[in-house]
Amino acid sequence: MNVTLGILAQVDGGKTTLSEQLLYRGGALRSVGRVDDGGACMDFTAVERARGITVFSAQAVFSHGDNRYFLLDTPGHGDFSPEMERCLAALDAAILVIGASLPIPARTERLWQLLERRGIPVLCFLNKTDLAGADPDGVLEQLHRWGDGFCEFWDGLTDAVREQVAMTDDALLESYLEGTLDDGACWEGAGRAFRERRLFPVYRGSALKGEGIDELLDGLDRLCRTDYDPNGPLNLLAYQIRRDKQERVCCCKVLSGTLRPRQTVNGEKVHQLRRQMGGKWEQIAEAQAGELVSVTGLSDLRAGDRAGETLLHREPSAPPPLLVEVRADVAPTRLLEIFLQLEDEEPTLAVRWNEGLHQLHVAVAGEMQLDVLTQTVKERYDLDVTFGEPAVAYRETIAKPVRGCGHFEPLRHYAEVQLLLEPNPRGAGVTFESRCSTDDLALNWQRLIETHVLEKAHVGAMLGAPLTDVHVVLLGGRAHDKHTEGGDFRRAVYRAIRHGLFHAENLVLEPWYRFTIQADPSTAAKLQTEISRMGGVCDLPETVGAWTRLTGRCPVAPMLSFSREFATKTRGGGSLQLEPDGYEVCPDGEAVAAASGYDRERDTENPADSIFCSHGAGHSVSWREAANHMHVTVRE
Repeated sequence: MNVTLGILAQVDGGKTTLSEQLLYRGGALRSVGRVDDGGACMDFTAVERARGITVFSAQAVFSHGDNRYFLLDTPGHGDFSPEMERCLAALDAAILVIGASLPIPARTERLWQLLERRGIPVLCFLNKTDLAGADPDGVLEQLHRWGDGFCEFWDGLTDAVREQVAMTDDALLESYLEGTLDDGACWEGAGRAFRERRLFPVYRGSALKGEGIDELLDGLDRLCRTDYDPNGPLNLLAYQIRRDKQERVCCCKVLSGTLRPRQTVNGEKVHQLRRQMGGKWEQIAEAQAGELVSVTGLSDLRAGDRAGETLLHREPSAPPPLLVEVRADVAPTRLLEIFLQLEDEEPTLAVRWNEGLHQLHVAVAGEMQLDVLTQTVKERYDLDVTFGEPAVAYRETIAKPVRGCGHFEPLRHYAEVQLLLEPNPRGAGVTFESRCSTDDLALNWQRLIETHVLEKAHVGAMLGAPLTDVHVVLLGGRAHDKHTEGGDFRRAVYRAIRHGLFHAENLVLEPWYRFTIQADPSTAAKLQTEISRMGGVCDLPETVGAWTRLTGRCPVAPMLSFSREFATKTRGGGSLQLEPDGYEVCPDGEAVAAASGYDRERDTENPADSIFCSHGAGHSVSWREAANHMHVTVRE
């Protein structure tokens, strides 16, 4: 049967080396490649081989026992988390690679939490047991603090394993107590509990030396089961977009049905189907349910989308909390074209072109991502790019409900929209609701208005940052039987939102990090005091062996210098893990707005004024007076 298996670990955890061993033992490779000499099958791009880390998720396939495994080797570095997270939806099971030495890195625990949130069955592989200082028993003890169900399978079905498996099922427990629980029933029960995330088998070994791999493969064969239907209706999941010699390639999982070349998927014809083996591929005649396949010819499919009888778009993850300006000696249109292609592959780049300043900005997670972008653009497009200093990616919202109206009526055009903007809960984004009767405005126009509300990132009125956490309510509107065209409502909606923001009590939101720090007790106490001074909030410290573990939240802005100086603060003896953790109201919002230099009145791309027709010609009415000229009256 087909099983999609993901390999996850923190950077330098050994997951690519483990992937190489699995592929070799499964007969897919003639020899085991090494990451450190650039010979790994799964790290095949120049940037990955140069840096010795996984940047892009790679797929391969091997067979073992009764299963055929589609392997996904995912990035471990935090800067490339979105790439890893998009792959999770395709997984049937995951191997979480954990170093066999204490303490367990915070990044590893974060990966565990992501797998838990997605409901993915997990096997743990305690790697590098051959190194001095390895303490797999201590690591297992630490895993038990994450939750129940961790069970050491590296010695097979020992009495302790049998007892723990029996505890997952009443019938198994009865057989165990009666002494009649045989190996077959025990493995069957273990597999059932594993797939239901009530049991998490733990193996140990050394991926580099090939130790513990056979036991791990045997466990996979006994525990993993799937029931995909190749005869059902076609259903695809796109988990990655890549380019091969400038050809767009959609990496997909067939969830049901069978996909073939020249087949139509949501109005687009499939060209080629490819089976990937790291950086190499072969053309195949079909892909059945449960298989991973790379597809050419699908230009509308985005990472995270599901396609079949209908196309379901999934919104990309929130962009990282840092913005940088992109600079290059090339025409701005060409630079924008290049980064829009890169955004197609990594949607969290959130490419923004500022027409007034003639500047291109992208969102990034950190220095490693900037280095990779620089090298990627050079390799693909032979272009040298540089980046400005990272700046905090602020957002804007409103404090109280406010009305906004927009009218667009140049000659032979007509649309009017009346909106109510309400604060949304933090993290909810921009949402839409209609309270307008279809007697006043036809349903097709209301749906078009909803599309225009949600189709782009509207900008705020304080510093021109993206607007978020606003509930947009349609109160009323008007169309003209002869003169209204589709684009008219777009202009009216944009003006109405902008009009409301100009009258609103606006707030600047700043991004926050959730941090995890591990340091010696004395240093941890000093860091806790410093974080409090930065406006952060620390949870109660936790003792992990000889280390103190600090967790909490802190604004991104002060954390930029804190993270740069962290190695010095801890004398190289601590670890810091940062994860974006939403937005909060910025207490210095007015100062941030003033420092931005943004002038909302001069932002011609986002007008708040309305256009009315008088004496056969359109003329602009200031946002200050526009409400008095509206044609639609909406009762409170």
